[in-house]
Parts: sequence; C-alpha cells; structure tokens
Amino acid sequence: MNEELELLLRDIIHPETGSNIVDSGFVDRADMGDDGAIAITLRFQKARDPFAQKIKHQVEALMSERFPQSQTMVIIREAAPKPRRKENITTTTDICRVVAIASGKGGVGKSTVTANLAVALRQRGYNVGILDADIYGPSQTKMFGVEGYIPEAERDEEGNDFIIPAQALGIKIMSIGFFIRPTDALMWRGGMAVNALHQLTHQTRWGKLDYLLVDLPPGTGDIHLSIINELKISGAVIVSTPQQVAVADVVRGVEMFRHEAVNIPVLGVVENMAWFTPEELPNNRYYLFGKGGAKQYAEEAGIELLGQVPIIQSIMEGSDTGRPAGGFDPRVVEYYADIAEKVVDKLPAEC
Repeated sequence: MNEELELLLRDIIHPETGSNIVDSGFVDRADMGDDGAIAITLRFQKARDPFAQKIKHQVEALMSERFPQSQTMVIIREAAPKPRRKENITTTTDICRVVAIASGKGGVGKSTVTANLAVALRQRGYNVGILDADIYGPSQTKMFGVEGYIPEAERDEEGNDFIIPAQALGIKIMSIGFFIRPTDALMWRGGMAVNALHQLTHQTRWGKLDYLLVDLPPGTGDIHLSIINELKISGAVIVSTPQQVAVADVVRGVEMFRHEAVNIPVLGVVENMAWFTPEELPNNRYYLFGKGGAKQYAEEAGIELLGQVPIIQSIMEGSDTGRPAGGFDPRVVEYYADIAEKVVDKLPAEC
C-alpha cells in the first residue's frame, strides 16, 4: 500500500465504526503507478454497506483534490462470505440415554428429585448431565451452587458456536438461569422459550453422557412438546406428592407420555414428601400430605413405584446451599440409590 495514499485515506471516517477506513480494515489496496494513475480497492464487511457509496465519493474527491492530474479508479468489493454453518447441527449425538423428569403440578419437588437422582447416577460411575428445561422457573443453578457461573462459548472451524456447561459434583449442567438475573421476570411467549431451549439443547458441549436428565416444567405444554421433538427420550420419571390434588395432575402427565403420538415409556413414579419422621422420634411417621396417593395411582395405572422419599431436613438445606443431600446424607443416599438402580435396570444397558 502506498504510504502517501494510506496517510491521506486516514482522514476518511466510517460513520458506523467511528474510525478511519484504514484502521477499520476497509482499504484492501491503495497503489499509485509510475504514470501517476491511482487504484484503490475498498472492501466492506457488510453486504451492501449503506455507507459504501458515500465513502467511495469521499475517496474520489480527496484523490482529485490532492492529485488533480492523476486518473483515479476506486473499486468497491464485499468481503468473502463466511462459510455457511451446517444445518441441524447438534451436540447430543454422544448422549446415550435421555430421561425426562416431569410432574403434573408445581411444588412437588421435581427439581430436587432431578438433582439427587443425577447425583445417585454419578455415584454409580455414570457420566451425567442435567438440562434445566424449566424455562420459567430454573432452579438447578441453585441446587448445585453454580448460580454465578457465566457460560463461555467456543467456535469451531465452520463457524458454529457451542456453549460450555457448568460442572458440579462431576455433573454437567445447562440452564437458562445462567443467562438471566435471579430477579428477572422471564416474560417470554411460547415460541421464544422454545427457541431458547433449542439452543441450550443442541449447542451445549455435552460430550459423552450415559444419562441426560431433563428437568421439565410442571404440567404439559409447548416446552414438553419441544423436548419430545428435539430429543430421543428413553423414558420419563413422574414426580408427585401423596395428596390427591397432585396425583390428579400426574394422570395428565402420564397420559401425555403414553399418547400414541408421543409413545415414551413411563419408567415409574417417585412419591416425594411421602411422610415426615422427626429425628427425635425415628419410629414415627407423619403423613403431612396424605398417605400413599401416588403409590396407589401407580398400582392402578400399572406403573412401577420407583420410590417414596420422606421429608428430610437435609434435602431442603442441601437445595438451598447448593449441595444435593444425595451426595452427603446417608439417609437420602439410600432412597435415591434405590431409585437410580430401578431407572438403570429399566433402560438399555448398551447404546
């Protein structure tokens, strides 16, 4: 590049970058021949840059003023297009089994069951991940104490971006909670939530997983249908409390998975908060939310009862402090180890 021409072109500012066109990388060539002819090539990053013609006229006027006897030719070119990204690219190809954790209604401890079941599977030596698909009420970030994690992105040679999940207790975790503040009200329409979930599902660097647990939102809706379409789900675990109002909602959840258009095996039901036993009265059981409602429904519907988990203080405390109790309280470990064993036995041993 001719040094004199380069110095002159630094006087021309691109309105969008606020910098001169040389430093902004828009001058591809600036040469002056032995006969005084000037050839300048401007290469813009944007297709049809709105300022391209204006800058071209500025360059021509500047050259005409400085070199009135010279012939000036200014050519505009666009940057070479970036390679197109592959369509339908996904990072889920190395996931062996996908287990949906669902509930008919909120407040039954579905996310708590998801977290502790993940820990129990990890303790059995499996590679485990959690996709927090509860877009409107993500809680896995708090369950595992990774609320402050800021996901980094990686880009491959073809220009595809991938998100690095958080890791806690050897479990990979991805949640919309990493991308919003805890105080934010997520007022998204269904389509926006589905698009966000698509990105979390297919752009997270899951790597090789034996189990991916999907923490679904309560009820049935767009998110559930999206997950069913996005992932090959191996089976579903339904979480309920013993009370009849919770069990009534479980029926709808089970029927969604059993629907002929969905046809996903229901692995079983977990009855959460089944009873309460005070530490000072270890032989007493108090059925605060009714007795055995989910167990009775499982028997009537021909679904296995995977386990009954009582109210244990460490489960609540562990969820609040980011340490799932299934990782340190022997009482909790016992219940979830049994549930994990049943889930493993119901799914294919090989992928």
